[in-house]
Amino acid sequence: MKTTSGQKIRTGVFAMAGLAVLILAIFFIGNKKGLFSATFHVHGFFKDVNGLQVGNNARFAGITVGVVENIEIVNDTTVKVVLSLNDNVRKFIKKDARIAIGSDGLMGDKLIIISPGGVSTSEEVKNGDQLIGVNPFDVDKMIKKITGITDNAGTLISGLSQIVDKVNHGKGSIGRLLNNDKMARDIEGTMSQAKSTIANVHATTTTLNTDLKAAQDNFLLKGFFNKKKKKALKAKQDSIKKLQQDSSAKAKQ
Repeated sequence: MKTTSGQKIRTGVFAMAGLAVLILAIFFIGNKKGLFSATFHVHGFFKDVNGLQVGNNARFAGITVGVVENIEIVNDTTVKVVLSLNDNVRKFIKKDARIAIGSDGLMGDKLIIISPGGVSTSEEVKNGDQLIGVNPFDVDKMIKKITGITDNAGTLISGLSQIVDKVNHGKGSIGRLLNNDKMARDIEGTMSQAKSTIANVHATTTTLNTDLKAAQDNFLLKGFFNKKKKKALKAKQDSIKKLQQDSSAKAKQ
């Protein structure tokens, strides 16, 4: 079957449309990746790139300003990451700027986050400069710690639940105390008796002091107490006299 001129025209139109879409896609992707704009390069060193790949975005102030151009293993503890950035953001990035590895959302692709710097210097970054790399936070360690805390919390809650259950069922000293009315009444009676005993002791002490004072004023016993006072006074005087004699003897020596 021969191809008609109409079919040829339609085929040509579809081919041109497909080519135009392809060119637009290349231009869009290239513009996004900075292929058609002036760029400069910076690099930084990390201990672990945490899943970062070549072609991932580099962002400054939340705006995509470049891409990861190359990732190279320097040694067993160092990885070099090279960034290709749009030249129009060079004036905003200072030599003391920092680069860190982050995520595009909670579970998104990895990317490079550039902090502006300008704390210790106002000199803008140059092509080929090294920026300070901030090593990414170890998510696996954080998850392990959270898991451990959760397990401990579960064990603690289980233990507290068992204790509360025993108390509610009257088991153990606290459970019997809270659930046994007779024990509570006995303790209340014991406390009441203790208060009464303390009150009686105070009353007896007051009475004894009063009786002792009365005995001292009684003329039959006054001589006994006076004699006791004189004896104590004489002992005090003898002690002072002996102390003076000892002092005199030491002075003569």
